[in-house]
Order: sequence, then structure tokens, then C-alpha cells
Amino acid sequence: MKIGDVYLVEIPGIGGHEQAGYRPAIIIQSEYRLEEMPTVLIIPLTSKTKATAFPFTLLIKPDQSNNLTSASVALVFQLRAIDKRRLKQKFGYLKNSEVRKIKQLIKKMILLD
Repeated sequence: MKIGDVYLVEIPGIGGHEQAGYRPAIIIQSEYRLEEMPTVLIIPLTSKTKATAFPFTLLIKPDQSNNLTSASVALVFQLRAIDKRRLKQKFGYLKNSEVRKIKQLIKKMILLD
């Protein structure tokens, strides 16, 4: 598992506006000592492309590397940690250019220089 991998994940519902249920998500955690951690940072995806109206989102088009079945929006503003046991199946991986864009959005979102 590495940054940019796309997995089917189970996100527990907590009753707000957060994404929940089974959905694709992007791994966005460094591989450094990842095997020692019980959790992993993910960015959930949604097929509702109107979500691009929100700040800190990125449209991901399906291709042979990510194996998504429809255009999806990476909800970077919903970055969260989940238990690794909630990772169900690896779909594929993002292109390096998409991972760079997501990293830039995270930096802007949390005000890192």
C-alpha cells in the first residue's frame, strides 16, 4: 500500500455530511513506518461530479491505472484516518500528476508552506 493507491474501503457512518459506506478512496499516507500503524489516511471519492463545486476537490477520470468505472471526485477536504481492516480491495493507482495535485490541495487546505 502506498500513496496514490485506490482501494475500495468501508467508511463507517457517523451521521453528518461525511462520506460513508463502501466506496473507492485514495491512500494518502507516507509509506514510512506505515506497516506499524493500525490506521491509514485516506481521501474518499464520490461519483457525484457536482462535488467539484466544493473547494479542495479534484476530478479523477477513469483510466486503466485507477480502474474506476466512472468519473469521481476526490474529496480532499474529507481527509481522514480509517482502520486498515476497512480496506477491502485494491482497484489501482493514480497517475503521479494527480497525486501531486492532491498533495498541493492538502498543503493549501492546512496552510503549509
